[in-house]
Amino acid sequence: GGDIGLRLLEAATERAKQRQPRVIAIGDVHGCIDELQDLLRQCQYTPGDLVVFLGDLVCKGPDSHAVVQMAREIGAIGVRGNHDFEVIRWHRAIKAGVDPPALRSEHFHIASFLSKADVKWLHSLPWYLSSKDLGALFVHAGFVSGIRLAKQNPRLMMNMRSILPDGTVTSKFFNNWPWARLWDGPQTVLFGHDADRGLQQYEHAIGLDTGCVYGGRLTACIL
Repeated sequence: GGDIGLRLLEAATERAKQRQPRVIAIGDVHGCIDELQDLLRQCQYTPGDLVVFLGDLVCKGPDSHAVVQMAREIGAIGVRGNHDFEVIRWHRAIKAGVDPPALRSEHFHIASFLSKADVKWLHSLPWYLSSKDLGALFVHAGFVSGIRLAKQNPRLMMNMRSILPDGTVTSKFFNNWPWARLWDGPQTVLFGHDADRGLQQYEHAIGLDTGCVYGGRLTACIL
């Protein structure tokens, strides 16, 4: 499909070059396997590099199964996105003998056809990851500033986009009130989920969902 726009964001370029193996954080893939393969080539990924997916590997795009399989096979880790969560929920429901949905559900369809190993990998995704070594946190949607990590709400970690001036946390897009503007560190948060805002760069937060599945780009940050 034509010229696939890929954007690489290198955090601390020199450090990234020297660090072996490297950590490569990747925004929302949404089943876009070709773009994922291209991006890893652009990053000069080699076995031993650790790929960290920021959630929503599945749904909307052409091949969710291939993306999860590849993630598992390269030994990647990641955090749970809202779409990954729905697929896991449907997988549990299928195992419990729940009837298929009356209306076609993409989450149900993906859950039905994932291999045992891929389901296990998807199940293993936590709400967030923390790296003392990198001074970084990885989460799908975001965090509420001023609340300890252990007390953060999983639903918000998968869905939030904005925090309003009155403190209301919402999954809705409010252009002037991105949650990340309030995050004051000290750890840097790498997150996805927010394709409307595209690439976001704050002092202590980097948003990497650049809308690949909507015709945008798939973005990586090399740490």
